[in-house]
Amino acid sequence: MTKRRDFLKSAGLGSLALAGSNLLPLRAFANSQHKNVPDNLDKETEDETDLSVIGLYGHWANSLNKNKLPAFSFRRLEFTKVESWRKAAKQRLIERLAIPEIGGLPEVTIHKQHTYDGLQIEEITWQLPYGRATEAIVLKPVNAAGKLPAILAFHDHGGNKYFGCHKITKISDDQHPLMKYHQEHYYTGLAWANEIAKRGYVVMVPDAFAFGSRRVMLQDVPARIRNGVSDGSATDNESIATYNNWASDHEAIMAKSLFSAGTTWPGVFFAEDKKALDILCARPDVDATRIGCGGLSGGGLRTAFMAGLDARIKCAVNVGFTTTWSDFVLNKSFTHTWMIYVPMLPNELDFPEIMGLRVPLATLVLNDSEDQLYTLSEMQKAENILREVFTKAGAADRFKCSYYPGLHKFDGPMQTEAFTWFDRWLKA
Repeated sequence: MTKRRDFLKSAGLGSLALAGSNLLPLRAFANSQHKNVPDNLDKETEDETDLSVIGLYGHWANSLNKNKLPAFSFRRLEFTKVESWRKAAKQRLIERLAIPEIGGLPEVTIHKQHTYDGLQIEEITWQLPYGRATEAIVLKPVNAAGKLPAILAFHDHGGNKYFGCHKITKISDDQHPLMKYHQEHYYTGLAWANEIAKRGYVVMVPDAFAFGSRRVMLQDVPARIRNGVSDGSATDNESIATYNNWASDHEAIMAKSLFSAGTTWPGVFFAEDKKALDILCARPDVDATRIGCGGLSGGGLRTAFMAGLDARIKCAVNVGFTTTWSDFVLNKSFTHTWMIYVPMLPNELDFPEIMGLRVPLATLVLNDSEDQLYTLSEMQKAENILREVFTKAGAADRFKCSYYPGLHKFDGPMQTEAFTWFDRWLKA
C-alpha cells in the first residue's frame, strides 16, 4: 500500500478514483504538465521562500522585471484610454506570438450524429493545411430551436496527449475507462461540456494542437527518436501510457522546433483555436454575438490567449491557469508544460494581463487554493493585477475571481459558478 501511495504522489495523481474493482494504469497519464509534483506539497519546502528553482540565478532573473510595470501594462500611468492601449498591446502580443497563417475557413465533415443523455451530438472533422484532420465534438440540447449562445470548450493537458476532446465530453455509455478515470479526478465525474450544453448552449470541443487527432504520430517521426515506441492502441492502456511518456519528452523537441520555425506553441494554439471559433460562429444554430470560452489548466491557458485576443468571446472562464511570470521564474516552471512560454513577452505584459486585454468583457477566474501547480501568493497577485485593470477601465463588475479548497481541479461547485457566470453574460 505504501508503494502504491508513493507512486500516486510522484505521479501527481494521488486522488484519482478507482474504476470498478481494478486500478487503471496511472502511467497512462504522463507528467509533462505536472512533473514530479506530489498531490500534497511539503509545506516546509513551500516555506523555502529564499530559494528558487534555478538556484542563485532565480532572484537575479526575477529582478529584471520585478520593480517595473511591463511596457504595455494598462496599469501604467501613460495609458488612459482603453481602446488605444488595447490596440497597441494586442499588436505587440500578436508579434510576440508569431501566429502562423493557416488559411481560410475549412470545410467541415460530419461523421456521426446521434442523441445521448438529452443532447444532440455531432462528431466532426476539418482539415488544416498541415497534419491530420482535427476532430471535434459538438453538443446541444435535443430539439433545440433557433440560434443558441455557444461555448468553445477547451480540454485540459493532464499529461495525456493521446486524448483530446473526449476528456471533457461523454457521448455514449461506452466511455473509454481512462476518460472516466480522468473525469473522476479533475471534474468530480462530470463531463463538463455536456453539463453546460444541457443549459441551452451549442458547445464545441476541438482537439488541441498535439492532442488527440492532432497528436504527433510515431510513424511520422524518424526511427532514431521513437525509442522503440509505437503510436499506441485505444484498447491497450499500457501502450497509451508509453505513448504519453514519449510525448512528454517530445515537448522540448516540439517547442525548440517551433521557435526555430519562427513561431511559438501558444501562437499555434491560438491559430488553431481561432479556426475552431470561426467554424463555431459560422454554424446556423449559433448566435455569434453570444460566444463564451473556458477550460481547466491547459484549457485555461488557451482561454487566456483566446479571450485576450478575440473580441468575439463575450464571456470567459479561466480555471486553474492564472498566475504571474514571477511564479514561473522562481517557483513553478518545473510543474508546467513547454506550451506556455512566449519569448520577450514578460517585458511587456505580465501573464494575467494577456487576458486583461479583453477588458471590459466579462471574465471569471477560478482558482484552487491548494493548487500544486502555482504559488497561492502569486495567484492572488495575478487576481489583483486583473482587478486593477478592470477597475481602471471602469468595468470592475465584469471581473470576478473565486478560490475553492483543494488541489488542481474543476469540480462540481466550481462548474456551478462557471455556468452561472456564462448564463449571466450570454443569456441576458
